Amino acid sequence: MREVNPKLKAYLKEFNATVAELVAAGFKPNATNAREGLANLTKTFITNVPDVALIQDDIVPAEGYQVPVRIYNPAPEEELPVLIYYHGGGGMAGSVTVYDPICRKIALATRHIVIAPEYRLAPECPYPAGVNDAYATLKGAFGVLAARQMKFKRELSIAGDSGGGALCGSVSGLAQFDASIEIKKQFMIYPSVDYTMDSGSMVENSVGYLLQASKIAWYFDSYFKNGECRKAASPLYGDFTKRLPATYVVTAEFCPLRDEGRDYCEKVAAAGVPAFHVNMDGMIHTFMNMEDLVEEECAFVYDKMSEFLNS
Repeated sequence: MREVNPKLKAYLKEFNATVAELVAAGFKPNATNAREGLANLTKTFITNVPDVALIQDDIVPAEGYQVPVRIYNPAPEEELPVLIYYHGGGGMAGSVTVYDPICRKIALATRHIVIAPEYRLAPECPYPAGVNDAYATLKGAFGVLAARQMKFKRELSIAGDSGGGALCGSVSGLAQFDASIEIKKQFMIYPSVDYTMDSGSMVENSVGYLLQASKIAWYFDSYFKNGECRKAASPLYGDFTKRLPATYVVTAEFCPLRDEGRDYCEKVAAAGVPAFHVNMDGMIHTFMNMEDLVEEECAFVYDKMSEFLNS
């Protein structure tokens, strides 16, 4: 019998009751309350915010938009490899500020210089603005660090959760045909890689587990504003060649995106690229932003990220 982790049950019960009350009172989703919801969740349930030796803000120059980034360097005296982390939020929510504690933990756990871009969000800036910013960050990462005279290895990996996992899939898909870029590895946490919403888990986990299928559809309607082919935009249906980076995908049992993450990993493996997948039993989407409730599970993911990126 499938069962949500007991550490999440009380929260989910309260959350679902609150949502029902809000809907009955006439609640309508918009960009503001979507952003507040993720920000408040993260602030409430990640209360351990560690110090990092060096944190600096900068800008990646790019055509049409200068991408703000935050750099987390856990050991400035050493030449460390570089990791770009794309935050989650469905292409509409999340920010460098909201994900600051997660980026700190990643930098410390992996001993990588973490670069977190403030990519543009829908609905103000719909697809492909976020993808363009994510790719610009990929191309400009070394230049920003060199301009700061920061020590680093010319070794670049990417990671992201949810909508940030989607950006990983999009930029690694583009980079496999760009000889100027080499991505060593990508680590994706419950990634959104199928904009068609066509999977068994999208039905099985559609209601009651924090991220609901109806909310995903609303995110995508806000993200795609110009009649784009959503299947063509989906990393799951893109090209898979041996130029893709080694890939590690974390999915959650009660997440609507579970099956597409697994299927993406299988396609990477079928292309002859090392690919690894772990499904977190009893977990829901966004559990990494709920660390105080599921500390062991979050620690497991940070450990796996470190192990994978440094192997």
